Amino acid sequence: MNDVLEAISPATSLSGPATCVSKVELRVSCKGLLDRDTLNKSDPCVILMVQNNGQWTELDRTEVIKSNLHPVFAKVFSWDYYFEEVQKLRFEVYDIHGTHSIGTRDDDFLGGMECTLGQIVAQKRMVKPLLLKYGKYAGKSTITVHAEEISGNNGYVELSFCAKKLDDKDIFSKSDPFLEIYRINDDLSEQLVHRTEVIKNNLNPVWEPFKVSLISLCSCDAERKLKCLVWDYDSRGKHDFIGEFYATFRDMQNISSGNKVTWDCVNPKYKLKKRNYKNSGVVILSNLKLHRVYSFLDYIMGGCQIHFTVAIDFTASNGDPRNSCSLHYINPYQPNEYLKALIAVGEICQDYDSDKRFSALGFGARIPPNYEVSHDFAINFNPEDDECEEIQGVVEAYQSCLPKIQLYGPTNVSPIINRIAKLAAGDGNIKDASRYHILLILTDGVVTDMADTREAIVRGSYQPLSIIIVGVGNADFTDMQILDGDDGVLRSPKGEPVLRDIVQFVPFRDFKTASPAALAKCVLAEVPKQVVEYYSHRAISPMCPISESLTPVLTPIATTPTE
Repeated sequence: MNDVLEAISPATSLSGPATCVSKVELRVSCKGLLDRDTLNKSDPCVILMVQNNGQWTELDRTEVIKSNLHPVFAKVFSWDYYFEEVQKLRFEVYDIHGTHSIGTRDDDFLGGMECTLGQIVAQKRMVKPLLLKYGKYAGKSTITVHAEEISGNNGYVELSFCAKKLDDKDIFSKSDPFLEIYRINDDLSEQLVHRTEVIKNNLNPVWEPFKVSLISLCSCDAERKLKCLVWDYDSRGKHDFIGEFYATFRDMQNISSGNKVTWDCVNPKYKLKKRNYKNSGVVILSNLKLHRVYSFLDYIMGGCQIHFTVAIDFTASNGDPRNSCSLHYINPYQPNEYLKALIAVGEICQDYDSDKRFSALGFGARIPPNYEVSHDFAINFNPEDDECEEIQGVVEAYQSCLPKIQLYGPTNVSPIINRIAKLAAGDGNIKDASRYHILLILTDGVVTDMADTREAIVRGSYQPLSIIIVGVGNADFTDMQILDGDDGVLRSPKGEPVLRDIVQFVPFRDFKTASPAALAKCVLAEVPKQVVEYYSHRAISPMCPISESLTPVLTPIATTPTE
């Protein structure tokens, strides 16, 4: 069975449709490394390898930390993350003996670890043992990889500032104040974040509220210092300095209903020269509204599990499975189209389900013991537990199922859609982003119960559910395009529109000459957007947001991960 999986293992270097991409930062540390040196401890370095077309190549490496068996590396690996691809990574740890390139005979291999980027972001923090050659454990050595999305924290804050009793810098009128806010970067450089409008002839100005992204304001670091300057405007550009103060976003978050945050606006020169000098006025934060724009990775890294279900068409139009012309024919040397589509999509989804158990259903067949037609049966013939262990278990259940059933018909898929939608709905009161469902339907023809299927999809669009339909074989799938919704809003027979587009349909024949990963990339590209749309519509935040310190007031807003 592993041969079947390996035969169609997806590659990751592909051309294809535009996809949703996020930037992920990976930070690495190790514990309990082997000590290869005689006189002192190992000098470790970690190489990050990526697999492209079956070949491992170096992407980047950390710095070398001298004499340390528990290194925490400062180097941050930055990598583009694609939900719809299997991105295989390998971390190799070496004890470095000189300034030459890593990998020479003088360097000692301390262990390695392979995983996918999807596994890392799904766990957010992954701890794995290091392995030597031939799978031998490197003692008790472990490597920890921590993932953080750097393009997903794109929420914004709305701030309202005013001031009172500012110094008067003008002789014949009052000051014309404006406020500047600078972010102080790690290298102590200053970046202008916002400059307010000028309030003419007013020592108690109330500036217009303004919006700024958390990335721009404080690099999503609530403790980052902000330098705030108040000036008296001069039309010639020679603005008079009134005063300054320092703040952090953490300070600003102290605002609460009825209370305001104030800072003394201080002119350092006056403070040195004037004994009784207190300030040159006060600046007040009168209101703060934090709007968080959640991304797909926020939900995944917050603990949202992707539950994968496959539904397989066992109607007679597929042909007798014993005949080599059948779409269900089991060729020991080449997986059929059903298996190719199942594994290509399933291998992506399995990284996001912690128990790696997947529901596998069938429709359109006569099943034992009474051989009555069923449009919703477990292919492992266990109605109490239709789940299989990993994708390999689904493949085994499928192959074991074929000799026991009679292919029949018609092609009714609404029963399974209704079943999964009901499962996704739970008790009807979804309060958290803990579970999202993907239903993969593999069929060789246009569905017979089109009206019921449209109704089921409209109902399902209100649940945490995405539906992928792959047309197998050479049938005319023109009528199936209506379910996709790309050419217009799908409606129920009574005219009710879907709440959101949850269906993606593709004919497998369009990908016959492409790698299986191209199919997965196409059909799964819309899933991140669909996940965000569902939870945003329900105003449900991730269970454990990446930047918890930045979320006192949350207003989820629909967005794709690229925004």
